[in-house]
Amino acid sequence: MAKQEQPRTYKALLCERLGDPTAGLGSPQAPLRLAVLPALPLTQPGSVRVRVAAAALNFADALQLQARGQYQEKPKLPFVPGNECSGTVVEVGRDVRTLQVGDKVCAVTSGGSFAEEVIIREQQAVKLPDNVDLEAAAGLPVAYGTAWLALRVRADLRSGQTLLVLGAAGGVGLAAVQLGKAMGVRVIGVARGGDKMRALREAGADECIDMAHHKAEQLKGLLRQSASQGVDCVFDPVGGPLLMESLKCCKWGAHLLLIGFASGHIPKLPANILLVKNLTAHGVYWGSYQQKDARTFRQSLDEVARLLGTGAVGVNVSHKLSLGQAPEAFQIMLNRQVIGKLILLPQPRSML
Repeated sequence: MAKQEQPRTYKALLCERLGDPTAGLGSPQAPLRLAVLPALPLTQPGSVRVRVAAAALNFADALQLQARGQYQEKPKLPFVPGNECSGTVVEVGRDVRTLQVGDKVCAVTSGGSFAEEVIIREQQAVKLPDNVDLEAAAGLPVAYGTAWLALRVRADLRSGQTLLVLGAAGGVGLAAVQLGKAMGVRVIGVARGGDKMRALREAGADECIDMAHHKAEQLKGLLRQSASQGVDCVFDPVGGPLLMESLKCCKWGAHLLLIGFASGHIPKLPANILLVKNLTAHGVYWGSYQQKDARTFRQSLDEVARLLGTGAVGVNVSHKLSLGQAPEAFQIMLNRQVIGKLILLPQPRSML
């Protein structure tokens, strides 16, 4: 009698209920557990299967897992979280034209990247140049795609203008600093602490403002020497008091790019100041472009991958942990210890 072939499986972080993502895997209050799942067939002709090298952790992942349900996208339970990764294409559908088996890619996954493998649409992945660090590239799509779209498409920043980046040492903040410099913009980065100041200088920031020993209302005074005429654009992934104070630092006709609310505080913008200064406030939710403007979404992916290949930008990875260390990873991120990106690896590695 012929030996029956065993069905193929893979490991993944599985969310079966909402809760505290920092709770230890398997504990009663933990939303996550490390599971062995049956490999899904590649049924869609325009899809590819990627063997994951690394998956990047984002603040949105924590919001999605928390019991408060604060994130706008709420997957049906159970689900495998994670929205971006890098890896190697191991299978392609019959209609796939731009990718082939063996290609190194980074991808937006719309869930599922905290795993050893993931199935995505061809349009969600971009082939990487041979010279890039595959693991670090996991942190490219969301942060750099968001920052490129915000700066180039929404604010239409031009060489010689001045950009103020709040939360500048985080993943999307550092992306904005690097992309701003690549666009010929003068960049002022705002963050807290000496390590983050060093990271900003290494990323090319022209001026670095350490708010560790200053109150938010002192921002305008701190900017008086470096941007006495004000700034042309504010890039804000943080929200809270600093955004309100940054309005005082804007030139007439400046742009406000609202990326997120990592501070946990969603400010209410005073319409009278927007009116008097002729300011334009942009909400920037990059993920929605997949459905609403696929061409621009794809352009952003292609452009940031190109810039990564040329060395104009580079993903700073401050921590690498295994999938089994996910609770620790979430704690590090929520404690604001990450400079740039934190990535999860399917195979155990020691933290950098």
